[in-house]
Amino acid sequence: MTKLAITGHRGLPGDTEQLVDIALREEIAATPEVVGLSCLADGADSLFARAVLDHGGELVVIVPAAQYREGLPAEHHPTYDALMSRASDVVRLNHVESTSRSHMDASLEMIDRADRLIAVWDGEPARGYGGTADIVTAAEDRELPATVIWPEGARRD
Repeated sequence: MTKLAITGHRGLPGDTEQLVDIALREEIAATPEVVGLSCLADGADSLFARAVLDHGGELVVIVPAAQYREGLPAEHHPTYDALMSRASDVVRLNHVESTSRSHMDASLEMIDRADRLIAVWDGEPARGYGGTADIVTAAEDRELPATVIWPEGARRD
């Protein structure tokens, strides 16, 4: 089984979400047996998790903090809950508050468990500590192979 971790942008416009979803599904389809590692945030994390499950793979959720779900957009809670209910394993970090530090720690936990990182990334610097660019750099520092997905026509607000 190949363990794939995800990092990527949140709050993607609808048309970009569709492009990213197609690209993620194509990438995952190229991996016969997959375990997906995700924090299930809105955006790339959840698109990836759905694609892994639809492909017949296993989902391992890394929860950054006890208050993580509450820090996600309210409209994302039903998606988070549905994906969480299908996880084969849930790893909960010891943080209480959902902060940049807890998110970074969760991402590091994912890449430490992974065989490869998939990054839904526009190539720009992180907008805050623990952003996608920081995770890609951490993977490079650990010599973890990374595949960047940013389809033609994709954009961020």
